[in-house]
Amino acid sequence: MLNRLGQSGSSKCLFPRGAPGGMDVVLLNTAGGVTGGDCFSITLNVAAGTTLTCTTQAFERAYRAQPGETGTIDTQLNIEAGARIHWLPQETILFEGSALRRRLRIDMAHGASLLMVEPLIFGRAAMGEVLGDVSFNDRIEIYRNQKPLYLDALNLSGDVTAHLNAPFIGDGAGAMASLVYVAADAEAHLDAIRALLPETAGASLIRDDVLVLRLLAQDSFALRQTLIPVLHRLNNDTLPRCWMI
Repeated sequence: MLNRLGQSGSSKCLFPRGAPGGMDVVLLNTAGGVTGGDCFSITLNVAAGTTLTCTTQAFERAYRAQPGETGTIDTQLNIEAGARIHWLPQETILFEGSALRRRLRIDMAHGASLLMVEPLIFGRAAMGEVLGDVSFNDRIEIYRNQKPLYLDALNLSGDVTAHLNAPFIGDGAGAMASLVYVAADAEAHLDAIRALLPETAGASLIRDDVLVLRLLAQDSFALRQTLIPVLHRLNNDTLPRCWMI
């Protein structure tokens, strides 16, 4: 049940029919992307005993920005005890000349569960795009009972394509994804998840109930080939319909 909703500007929410026992929300940016000076803010509160699946209608696009301007996306997820959220946005694509600062903070109560993925595409490989001048600053923070559970930061600037082409950095990767799964059965999934991964990915338990995965891929197609089976396993063999269109 939706308790309260507020939305403004080009940031909208859609509520398709989801699986029984939970609610689905689809985030829609009617502007078609993010450029310098744009500011987006999202806050989701998940009440005790409820399940929420959140995704995006399509890929988010970080477009070319004017000099000195940066687009921002700030997301806050609050998960009460016994609640579960599946934060499953589709890929964000960085275009040449883009400047984006992104923050995701998740505050969990003890006994809350989480499946979070953030996929990222470095330019349009099919268009031969090279990212020679990009600014991307990204931070993910997950807290449980106000104590840090997972902190991750990524800062890329300048010639990102050349940086990722280095053998011991990206070895030519054009896409990546970060995934965090927080649930009592995290350890039980570890071996099966590792069996699904290519050599350019890895999964570890950083706590008994916290599984973390990082994946590099040649392009968005290869990224999804690995990511979708992993998400199916961790999400009861279901994915939001937007992912399959």
